[in-house]
Order: sequence, then structure tokens, then C-alpha cells
Amino acid sequence: MIVFFGYTMVWIMTPTNTFYLHWLPRIHAKTDSTYFGRQGANMLIYTFPILFIATMGCLYLHLGKINVDYETERNVVNSCLASWKRPVLVKGPLGIVSWIELCFLTMFIAMLVWSFSSYLHGMFANVTQQAAHEGEHVWEAKLESSALMLGLVGNICLAFLFFPISRGSSILQLIGLTSEASIKYHTWLGHIAMTLFTAHGLSYIVFWAKTHQLSQMLKWDKIGISNVAGEVALLSGIVMWATSFSSLRRKLFELFFYTHHLYIIFVVFFVLHVEFSYSCIIFPGFALFLIDRYLRFLQSQQRVRLVSARVLPCEAVELNFSKNPGLSYTPTSSVFINVPSISKLQWHPFTITSSSKMDLDKLSVVIKSNGSWSQKMYQTLSSPSPMDRMEVSIEGPYGPPSTHFLKHDMVVMVSGGSGITPFISIIRELLFRSNTRGGKNPRVLLICSFKKSLDLTMLQLLFPVSGTNLDTSRLQLQIEAYVTREKEPTTEDQKLLQTIWFKPDALDVPISAVLGTNNWLWLGAIISSSFIVFLLLIGILTRCYIYPVDHNSYMIYSYSLRSALNMLLLCVSIAVTATAAFLCNKKQNDKELRQIQNMDVPTPMTSPGSWFHNVDRELESLPHQSFVQTTKIHLGERPNLKRSSIGVLVSGPKQMRQEVAEIFSSGLANNLHFDSISFSW
Repeated sequence: MIVFFGYTMVWIMTPTNTFYLHWLPRIHAKTDSTYFGRQGANMLIYTFPILFIATMGCLYLHLGKINVDYETERNVVNSCLASWKRPVLVKGPLGIVSWIELCFLTMFIAMLVWSFSSYLHGMFANVTQQAAHEGEHVWEAKLESSALMLGLVGNICLAFLFFPISRGSSILQLIGLTSEASIKYHTWLGHIAMTLFTAHGLSYIVFWAKTHQLSQMLKWDKIGISNVAGEVALLSGIVMWATSFSSLRRKLFELFFYTHHLYIIFVVFFVLHVEFSYSCIIFPGFALFLIDRYLRFLQSQQRVRLVSARVLPCEAVELNFSKNPGLSYTPTSSVFINVPSISKLQWHPFTITSSSKMDLDKLSVVIKSNGSWSQKMYQTLSSPSPMDRMEVSIEGPYGPPSTHFLKHDMVVMVSGGSGITPFISIIRELLFRSNTRGGKNPRVLLICSFKKSLDLTMLQLLFPVSGTNLDTSRLQLQIEAYVTREKEPTTEDQKLLQTIWFKPDALDVPISAVLGTNNWLWLGAIISSSFIVFLLLIGILTRCYIYPVDHNSYMIYSYSLRSALNMLLLCVSIAVTATAAFLCNKKQNDKELRQIQNMDVPTPMTSPGSWFHNVDRELESLPHQSFVQTTKIHLGERPNLKRSSIGVLVSGPKQMRQEVAEIFSSGLANNLHFDSISFSW
């Protein structure tokens, strides 16, 4: 926290004369050497603090994972903090926003305004003399200064842009966030950054046009700012920005997905535009993202073993994978799946429905047939002669740092359609806890809404594929199921639940953490060692190659070439250290895989017609009996969410999440705790 507050103070002081005229010269005097040059100061100020926090965070998470005691979470409920997490904005361009998110957003906007105004105050103090010296009008000199300041303020957004999209980030885990929940922060930062950068570029174009200097657009000097590189970066950023608006993104997601890979061009040419020394301000966030992205690449090269699939009549499939028993994850975690036979390039996120404690050697996900990719998956598995093997690659799992829902006395879960999938893992986790641990577990009310009565078969997924020997009566569960578009149960064209078992392959491996059971410790080692290797490489490069050229009175080493070499060395240092850690853990995983035994126990098929027996009355729960018999089904109704008087977890369509959030934002009760799970960005 001390380092973080110091890092924040640097950003607040950066636009002031105190920083530029007093602090920075002293820092440069102590860090400017023949090994790092001018970039040594920027790496010390902007890069080292964040990488230090990320490394220490990994160590903290590793030590905390050794002795996890979820029972203590019940006593950590802070009513003041809970009220700050209450939604304050429900509908609008920002989505569902809590008080604490609104507070931090306001402070961030205030810092941007402060930085811009402080920069302008310092620049405008001498603008009259500058205009007279260069033969310009005062307004033209002010326009040029404003254009420069817009770019400097936009760099603040860029410095934080990559933190929310690092899926395995220790920094996100430290503050209790997941990458899925942080995507909206990335969206906010992206919109603000591109607004500022676009204004930055247009202002310079107007200035050059008015002062007859349009030839500056083709300038790429050996030293100083490269205008051509900045224009390429801006154009690539505008393309990404244009395809990221929700109206276009949801209709043409693949266009958004593929154009977003232009971030590589954007970052490379941004560094060439401002040179590597200044781009150290974005170095920590981007370096952590590169480490995460490269580890995901290494994990995705493995083919995981798909054990079985359950095909439901509601056009949904449950995929069951073999996993390493040492792999542990929290409920509501997710994985990214690639099936080359359907699409070699597309990766789709799905919520894990299994519990790592209840299913030691299995990991399950549910795929509802909605888009073209999922429809092709369902058609492939539901065909009369389904394939006996399917190649699948997986990235993850990624999930929240703790099971926060255990701190409540009662948990109300509201789902719409396939939004029930995160709650399946919670119910399985609570079922395991109720049978293996003492103490009081929260009561559970599941309110699920489906369009058709056939979709009620989704509730059969509450059981794992091999069934369970646990006593379900110990779980205080009540299910309220609503069918919104039918007033009578459908009995036509009902199919049995079908289970498909796949043949194993010698090249397939169970799912395991990319860095093994001690993944946080290994990640901390990669972050710290890659930075040390990078410092050594650029020190050798600068001292032995760049420094002799720079100190020759007839030559100055090219800023662009220096930046390109630094970027190359950064990638090399990350690739070497991450690959070494991955291979070490792969050998350890191979030893553990030899001890895993395949469990091929068939699951009996049940008819969906059993879901519609006695739908007008609530059945009593009996030991070892299906969760279906604790279900009360309402046909032709929508759930009346305003009757809920306690906090809920909500997962489903945007409108449903907004309706539930609106109830919580009303402040009618003080014991409300809201958490929203979104499947769409």
C-alpha cells in the first residue's frame, strides 16, 4: 500500500513544475548511467513500483492459498463497505456501477482534469513569448500546446489500460477482482484514451494546416518525436475503437475480436512515436499483460482430454474434461475453449459448472446453443453418429480469489436462461461443504427463468455426470423455476438426455494450472526474473553498443532503432523466463498424470417428461434425491424480483441484471449484497 500510494503521488505530481524542475533532475542525476541512460529514471519511477507490487502480490496470494479458511469470511462482513458496493447507476452507457466504482471513476477523471489544467498552466505561462519567437499567432501557439497536453493526458489512460485484461493478474486478485468483472474498466479507459488521442491528432493536423506545415505529417526524424509512427498508432487505435461500441460489437463480434489484435501495431508504433524512454509509463501494465498472454499461448498448445458430453433436449451440452486432482478453483470460475474442428481461431469463455472439491478429477462446462459456434457444437454432438473423439484446447481456469457468497446467512441466486451455469458450481460447492464440514451453511434460493419448459432440463446439470453419493437433504435449497413463454408444459418431441463417452488419446492431457499448483509463486518468479533479465540485456546493449555511438561527436544513435531493440529484448526476457517456468511445471505435471485413473461410469438417462410431474406443488426434499424434487415450477409467469429482501447473485441477460440492480439501488434494506455476473462485454 505504501508503494502504491507513492506511485499514485507520482502521477499527481508529474504535471507540476515541482516535479519537472526539481524532482526529475535530481532523479536523472542519480540514475543516468552508461547502462540505462535517460530511461533509467522512468523505469525507476513508473515501472519498478508496479512490478514490485505484482511480485509481492504473488507471494501474498501463494501464502494465503496454503491456509485458506473460508469460515472466517462470515465474520468479515463490513456493513459500511457493503453499502459502498451497492449499485448507484443501473441503466446508461456505464452499465451497472456501484458507489465505490463511481467514486474511483470520479477521482480518475479529476486526476485527468488536474493533469491537463496543470500542464496548460505551465505551458500557457510562456505562450506569448513562444509565439513571438516562432512568428505564430497566440491562438496557434495555444493550440499546439493544447494538442501536446491532450496526448500527455491520454498516456495516463494508456498506462492503466492493460491491467484489467490480464486474466491471471495478481494485482486484480489482490483487490478482489476478476478479468471478467474488470472488462468494463478497460472499456472506460479505452474510450477516454481514444477520445484524447483523436483530439490530440486532429489538433496537430489543424495546427499544421493553419501554419502551412502539413509536411510535418511525413516526419520521421532520427531523434525526437516520430509523427508517422504516431499517425499509424492513431489509425490502428481508431479502427479498434470504432468496432468496440456495444451496438456493433454484439452484432459483429468476430469483427471486433479480430480488429482488436491491432493493439500490437498500436503499441509498437506508440513506442516508436514517443521512444522507449517515455513509454516506460505504460511498461508495467503491458509487461504484465505480455506475461499473461504468453503463458496463455503456452497452455493453449496442449490438447486436453474430453471425457464425455451430455446432450440436453434444450439444445445445450455439458462437456466433461479430465483434470489434474491438484487443480483447485473457486466457484463461478471460467475457462476459454477452442475446438479446432469448429474454428481454429475462435476462443469462447464458459463458466465452470463443476466444483474442484466435489469433482477431484473432472472439470465441466455447459454450452447453450445461441450463436453460430455453439450451434455447430450442439449439432456435432447431437448427430445420430457423433464423433468418438474431439480435440479441445483450454486456457484457464480464471476465477475470483474467494467464495464471498459463504459469508451470507442466505444466498438468493437469480438467473435467466444459460445464466444458471455459474450457480451450478456454487450449489455443488455448498453441497460438498454441507456433507464434509460442520458449521452453518447459507440457505439457498435459486430463482431461474426460462423461455420454454424444455429448458428446465438445464436443472439436471446440478448433478455431475457420474452422480453423487452426497446427501442432498443437508443442503437447504429451494428452487423457483419460471417458464415465461408457455402456460402448459410441452410434451411433444421430447428426447432423452444423451451421454457421449469419448475415446482417450495418448497425446491428450488432463487440465492443469499453467504453472502448476504453486502457480502464484512461479508467476512472481517470472515477473521479477524477466525484469531482471531485461535490465541486464538493455544494460549490456547500451554500454557496449549504443553508448559508444551516442558519445561520438559525429553520430547520435537512432531513437526508433533503440526503441525497437528494447521492445525485442523485453519480449525475449519474458519468453525465456516464462518458457523455463512452464517446462519445469510440465515435467512435474507429467509425473502426476501417471497416477490419474480414468473413470468411465455411465450416467443413466432420464426423460425430460419427469420435470412436469406435479408442477403445481412443491415436493419435499429427501436424502440422495434429485434437486428437481425441490423445485416449484411456475408456467406462464415472470419472477417478481421486488419481493426479494436480501442480497442476491444475478446472472443472465442485461435487462434482468438491471432490474435486480435497480431494486438494490433503492436502498430499501441495509442487508442487501449485490453481485452481477455478465456473459457479454
